[in-house]
Amino acid sequence: MNEPIRELALEGITKRFPGILACNRVSLEVRRGEALALVGENGAGKSTLMNILAGLYQPDEGSIRVNGEVVRFASPADAFDRGIGMVHQNFMLVPSMTVTENVALGMKALHRRIRLDLKEARRRVLEVSAHHELPVNPDAPVWQLSVGEQQRVELVKTLCLGARLLILDEPTSALTPQETDDLLDRLRRMMAELSIIFISHKLNEVKALSDRVTILRHGEVVFHGSTADHSTAELAALMTGRDVVQPRNEQSGAPGREVLTVRALRVRGDRGNLALDGLDLDVRAGEILGLAGVSGNGQRELADALAGLRPVESGSIRLDGAEIAHASPRRIIDGGMGYVPEDRHHEGIVGPFSVEENLVLKDVGKAGFSRHGFLRPGEIHRNAEELRERFDIRCSSTAAAAGTLSGGNIQKVILARELARGPKALVAVYPTRGVDMGAAEFIHGQLLALRRSSAGILLVSEELEEVMALSDRIAVIYKGRILEVLASRDATRRTLGLLMAGVPLG
Repeated sequence: MNEPIRELALEGITKRFPGILACNRVSLEVRRGEALALVGENGAGKSTLMNILAGLYQPDEGSIRVNGEVVRFASPADAFDRGIGMVHQNFMLVPSMTVTENVALGMKALHRRIRLDLKEARRRVLEVSAHHELPVNPDAPVWQLSVGEQQRVELVKTLCLGARLLILDEPTSALTPQETDDLLDRLRRMMAELSIIFISHKLNEVKALSDRVTILRHGEVVFHGSTADHSTAELAALMTGRDVVQPRNEQSGAPGREVLTVRALRVRGDRGNLALDGLDLDVRAGEILGLAGVSGNGQRELADALAGLRPVESGSIRLDGAEIAHASPRRIIDGGMGYVPEDRHHEGIVGPFSVEENLVLKDVGKAGFSRHGFLRPGEIHRNAEELRERFDIRCSSTAAAAGTLSGGNIQKVILARELARGPKALVAVYPTRGVDMGAAEFIHGQLLALRRSSAGILLVSEELEEVMALSDRIAVIYKGRILEVLASRDATRRTLGLLMAGVPLG
């Protein structure tokens, strides 16, 4: 390992992909012991720039300097040799392996050893975990860990490999508010010994953690300065080039009939536990019902059951009066259910398929897109171009693989597919997780427009601001049951927080 990083600088970094100028002469610097926030809209070039710094991509132009010396990273191992490590938004862990085995894999790749040194890896995990107050169980299989615990494992793994500058790509996008507060507190303490580049769409977190901020727009730096000197609204305007105003539900119009009715629902989780234990729920036409709760209280199992992706042990689910508790996903889709899943990459799209193919996944057998068993490419392309314009999907071409799009644009593809079908009911699970404020503004507007068209929407979110801004009513889930349902106007952060902790209102 070389000397500690006193200063790191990127100078004139340019990176091109076919049809896309991802980074255009980008320069920035990071000093020892500081947190630099790197923000911008989805597709602004943030992840590309950091992948270059982490040795995953090579720049077409420009240079990287560490302590004044020009360096070139041909691989992540070269970056680690200089003390630079990256924690990716999508965790780079092997679920079937233990925490120790995951760390040992990285040590083998970094030091090119023939065998995995599990004893040394376990010792390092315990040492780093204790030193940085990042509690992890070295013997636990990764698949058994919560998202917050997996985030700590990623941090411990990166520190075990010698990182002194941490690149954190959307580190809180899948965390609960409590886990987010805990992570930010730990990162502040860690800054006494290392530097951080913090990529986030959540500008309140940017303000809470970072000393300086660099803003990218369309691959170029449009602002660099002190974080403390600017409000979140000013930073959002610099990101998007316009004022961002999140829409709110004005609650005009009375809700209609019940379009989604759940009674005494019992569903088991992945470990065989009873995740839903007699849950009751109603969603009416023309309303948004927000579902608030701490992660792990049955939200995922409920969404899976409503979409036909998880077996129902007992109870009833009715979609517009028709029983669907034991129906196939195909029948549920044909009955008018829309579904925006939690895991957009694995459940929402087929990554290698084109954008236009993903936009017709649920309707490919219909007359408009196929004839006598043969696809109609012209109609599929026309549909994609129309939805691309309507939903502001930013891609080089609708023929591009959907998996190459930014997270916010993948979410728009999913939303476009679901809303274009005119659903009677929509289950939207964390619809704005990991997207920028401009994309969140657009998605919120689309959900409110769907509400006005008399669809019923179940909005599952851990962002209380989102739930309170969009919902007509808010249901709080706790240990697999609905603890209470409140009118949105009667809900406060305090009352919702108490209910989410299992404390009934007096």
